[in-house]
Amino acid sequence: MPKGRNHGLLIAGGGLAGSLAALAMARLRPDVPMLLVAEGDMLGGRGTFLVLDAALGEAERNLLAPLASHSWDAFYALLPGRPRKLKLRCHAIEASAIDAALREALRPEQLRLDTKIVAVRDDNILIAGGDVLGGIGVLDARGWAHQTTLELGWRHGVSRTLRFAAPHRLDLPVAADTSLGSAAGCALFTCVPLDPQRLVVEHVRYARAVETNAAEGSASIDAWLAARGWSAAETEAEDNFSTAVPLGGDFAGYWRIGGARVAKLGARGGFFGLGIGSHAADAAATAVALAARRDFTGAALHDAFEDEAAALWRRRDFHRAFARRLVEGGGCEAVEALYRSEAATVGRFFEERLGLLERRRLLAA
Repeated sequence: MPKGRNHGLLIAGGGLAGSLAALAMARLRPDVPMLLVAEGDMLGGRGTFLVLDAALGEAERNLLAPLASHSWDAFYALLPGRPRKLKLRCHAIEASAIDAALREALRPEQLRLDTKIVAVRDDNILIAGGDVLGGIGVLDARGWAHQTTLELGWRHGVSRTLRFAAPHRLDLPVAADTSLGSAAGCALFTCVPLDPQRLVVEHVRYARAVETNAAEGSASIDAWLAARGWSAAETEAEDNFSTAVPLGGDFAGYWRIGGARVAKLGARGGFFGLGIGSHAADAAATAVALAARRDFTGAALHDAFEDEAAALWRRRDFHRAFARRLVEGGGCEAVEALYRSEAATVGRFFEERLGLLERRRLLAA
């Protein structure tokens, strides 16, 4: 890159939040110069995201719809003694689809892969070797900062993509399966059909401890597949993940970690999602908000996204209290109470429009 070149809007990080932000800009604001700097060679995060349509506004839905490999008008919740089918629309979005869409949408000069980021400032990115990429403003979307002023729980998971020799016959995704019980804490399974012979199965456990046990999660998937009669399958991929679940703390202090005047997206910016399910809706919302802006200077981006993150933090008191039940409650009673509710109540949970009585009932579970 020529020394002193202004790249326009700089996005640091090629995970879900940074990739959707870049994709929204490429599609909705092609007039704005932009550079996406990713530390890896793949974009869009990892795995498959199951997104409830209720969590999306119209603009977010329009951004994600072309990326969805499948959409359904219902999903299953498999609860002890009561399997349910809830008529709520949902979508499966594979990270590989985001990667492919970005590579098609961005010009070569708008993308730098495998680039080690040393520091992010409000108008430039310092990369390994001492080069500085300059711009009008920067968004730091590199993911979890591993420093916090927050009280946290954790959502540990193992995800396995499977291919079966014969059709698996699962017609709808499983948003939560707690029917097998759990030896300790809240643990559940999700399952998303990708095609007639492929499934993505996840084992998710909520915990206080940051340490994860991938072997335990993998063994739990083996047991779940056997219980469902799906023991003969080829493993195409297996991955483990851990995501922070905020329960409380000093949010203003957290937002300033890593640079007092640097705008941030994703978990680094406090856009953690609802503590249950995918955080793709938050990533889509911040991407759409970015593309709607007129001022892309670092200071303006910082103030706008700090205000948005702080508003979300205040609005989600109930969802943090709900997440605390999963992390500390000893079981999955809160999840089961949610999915035993009427479909309209489940929809309002993800829309963040629950009434007071509905909130009290879920927290009392």
